[in-house]
Amino acid sequence: MTISDIQDQIKASSARAVVEKVIAKAREKADYHALLNLTEERALQRADDVDAGKITGKLAGVPFVVKDNFLAFGAPTTAASKMLEHFDAPLQATAVEKLEAEGAICIGKSNLDAFAHGGSTENSAFGPTKNAFDTERVSGGSSGGSAVVTALDIVPFALGSDTGGSIRQPASFNGVVGVKPTYGMISRYGVVAMASSTDVIGSFTTNVADAELVSSIMAGCDVRDMTTLPDFFQVQTEVKPGQKIGLIADFMTDGVDADVRAKVNQYVDGLKAKGHIIESVNLPMAEYALAIYYILVPAELSSNLARYDGIRYGHRAEAVKTLAELYGRTRDEGFVTENKRRIMIGSYVLSSGFFDAYYLQAQKARTLLINQFNELFKKYDLLIGPVAPTTAFKIGENTADPIKMYLGDIMTVPTSLAGLPAISVPAGKSDVSGLPVGVQLMGPMRSDANLLALARSMETI
Repeated sequence: MTISDIQDQIKASSARAVVEKVIAKAREKADYHALLNLTEERALQRADDVDAGKITGKLAGVPFVVKDNFLAFGAPTTAASKMLEHFDAPLQATAVEKLEAEGAICIGKSNLDAFAHGGSTENSAFGPTKNAFDTERVSGGSSGGSAVVTALDIVPFALGSDTGGSIRQPASFNGVVGVKPTYGMISRYGVVAMASSTDVIGSFTTNVADAELVSSIMAGCDVRDMTTLPDFFQVQTEVKPGQKIGLIADFMTDGVDADVRAKVNQYVDGLKAKGHIIESVNLPMAEYALAIYYILVPAELSSNLARYDGIRYGHRAEAVKTLAELYGRTRDEGFVTENKRRIMIGSYVLSSGFFDAYYLQAQKARTLLINQFNELFKKYDLLIGPVAPTTAFKIGENTADPIKMYLGDIMTVPTSLAGLPAISVPAGKSDVSGLPVGVQLMGPMRSDANLLALARSMETI
């Protein structure tokens, strides 16, 4: 189901009829646990306003879903945590406001790993989301709920956040398009912060053209987010011919499932058939990207989560005698195990005596990784590789082994650390498991339009 399909349905009936149908389908698919809350009352009111001509725009009447770390009206913003279980947002995220200004209608808030900490949506305080193709498998994460509602055709697009692969990996696991834009292209204002130097806002869609439309609406400067860039994104109608694309050899090793490599190679053959030049390239610092990421990101998130103390807003522990006990019990009750693990790692690497040994060294290594990307983009227009080393794994398979879980991000974190745009596009289903496989296209900063245009041109393959 595409945005165009929905617009045709609205013309044939009404926005209210479409929204009612979408909400009914969301309830019908409730067993997937992709949605935490519906915003039914507000959605239907907005649909009525579309039908009455009070709301217009490029997306008038088109329903969508937001990941539940986006502040949005109509339901609590929980970040899938007990800490914010009853938190009603006093404002909306800039990305949501821009979409609503074009007439889009938010119908619900999707499940995620609590505070976006995870790669499977199993860390949600309210239970995991099931994969759209196999209910015994994970949806991916942390934006698993948004990927699944798109894959199940509940809505034509959904919003997610990507810190180290949280859009691209679940997009790959559920066979949809997942876009991580250039760092700063889309405002993060009104989105619960995870790691401020890598967080970006992106989308899930069923086709690239819809991703281009949604991205063009959300892009641009925001005075409330000092990291945003001036609006540079313009949909590129023509694809640059004969592009030089580097296939990252470090991502095509024996550590990647053979069926995943096969689908990537098949996609590469399609690019060659379109006249593009593919060469094998090396990214030596990719070996260290995961180690860099899991030093820097916990450091940033431990700082960002310090505000949840039971005093200002959110969960507050009961029957405590001292302030220290209030802080401790509130955070113990409000955070899941993975939140606590990352807070402890982050506090450790920032502590006196370890800051220079870990955090500072990781920042230097990050610079080396960025420099390697810059050197590659002097010779190549784009890079390509798998999104993840495997297809979706079974629910509970990796929960007892955090390191194994973290290794699932090994191919997505390098671009996040460098602030580069990347997109996960469906490359078919595994010949072994029958599960979706995604291919990752990566570009230099601000090359988002070219990246999406190339991906769109490949949808006919």
